[in-house]
Amino acid sequence: MGIQLDDIDYFLAVVEEGQVRKAAQRLGISQPAVTKALQRLEKSLGFELFERSVKGMVPTKVAEQFRQRTSVLRGVLRDAVKEATDMHLGALGLLRVGVSPLYAQKLFVPAFVQLHQQRPAATVRASVHLNDELWRLLRQGELDMTLSSLPSVVPDDLQTIELMQDDLCMVTREGHPLQSGKRVKLADLKEVQWMLPGPDVMARRHVEARLAQAGLPAPRIALEVSNAAGQMRQILRETDLVSLMSESMLAGESGEGLAVLPLPQARVRRAVGITLLKEMKHSPLSLRFLELLIQAGRGDI
Repeated sequence: MGIQLDDIDYFLAVVEEGQVRKAAQRLGISQPAVTKALQRLEKSLGFELFERSVKGMVPTKVAEQFRQRTSVLRGVLRDAVKEATDMHLGALGLLRVGVSPLYAQKLFVPAFVQLHQQRPAATVRASVHLNDELWRLLRQGELDMTLSSLPSVVPDDLQTIELMQDDLCMVTREGHPLQSGKRVKLADLKEVQWMLPGPDVMARRHVEARLAQAGLPAPRIALEVSNAAGQMRQILRETDLVSLMSESMLAGESGEGLAVLPLPQARVRRAVGITLLKEMKHSPLSLRFLELLIQAGRGDI
């Protein structure tokens, strides 16, 4: 005789409640129905499921192992049924993703294209901001996940999934006095002027920390921008300002005519990936998008 899925659900409910009566009340069925389900399951499996004690019904050692495996499988099956039902009804829901402008093209775009092909009824709302704003929105419950550089120390309320490495580099135009070939020291940055994002942005704090560690004053800001990407790069090519650029952008069209400063402290090791609220329960749509982002990080899509 095959195992019935309802019998497994009744078994899991009794394990959680510790009593047939409480499990029946939670399930909205009679106690005899739960008892018969347990008897059928024991007959199919060939072993007893519970030991009775003063604390109620406690699963046997073998049954506890069975519970651990089946609870995971039932959760997966419930998600699959919900997803299939939602697809049939054309209502997969809303996925809210915060995206750093640096990684929209490389990671978000290929993952979204695949998701749209697989889940055409889904709606994705992409919010493009810099890291600190993304994490603020995530904590406020306005985003389901963020795609950006990862914090060097992960706060207790967050969890991260690393997708790739993308160092943050101090850059100037090619032909800048600091690119003359002579040995450059961090102290040489004392007199330069910078194009940097605002003081609340993590990238700016990296620069300030590097200078402070060397006993140097804070960077002299000539131009403060909300986002140093895009057409602002032309300013670097036409001035002697120093700025920041991710290694991946420097290797592309945006980095034409620019170069990393020739000193060891000019690079900050940086991981890029997904940030999530640790206690958040994710929908099947969200889990699928996470899988696609991981594939995009590997270059598989």
